[in-house]
Amino acid sequence: MFALSGCSLVWNCEDTTAERGEAGVNVEVEDTSGRPMGVTAEVVDWRLGPHPQVPDEGDHVHFRLRFDGAETTSRIAVDLCAVDKERVAVGCRTVHWEEAFGPNGDRTADIWLAVDHPEQVADVLVIPNDQSYVGRTCEEDLKDGGGQHPPAPAVAGDQL
Repeated sequence: MFALSGCSLVWNCEDTTAERGEAGVNVEVEDTSGRPMGVTAEVVDWRLGPHPQVPDEGDHVHFRLRFDGAETTSRIAVDLCAVDKERVAVGCRTVHWEEAFGPNGDRTADIWLAVDHPEQVADVLVIPNDQSYVGRTCEEDLKDGGGQHPPAPAVAGDQL
């Protein structure tokens, strides 16, 4: 075995996780550093009702989410959560801007979300952090992993 002088087997791989941004009905999407990406995501409207394909499952949360400015950005994904009156998430899902396409070319997603207790839903909020980045972690790849990662996706029970 030989080693080159000045080389080291220690890699300086660091993983950092972004802080979760403030959820709202209308948010400016942020990258993992908290910088605005020039895109807004807005819950246009929402309601409770049976999903047309599975009406016997009971009420689902039906909402429309619009992205403005997304035509300049190739990959954007945000978390969207149905919350109770105390802003505790009842159910969440990640919505990619590719899912958002309207009849006039607008970026509006028509989404259904199943939740355990639909009667508790008081609002639907968007979390501004871009969730589209799926880079490797140091644990997965010490040499090429690391860097800034989005916060963990929101789940039921999270306080927003």
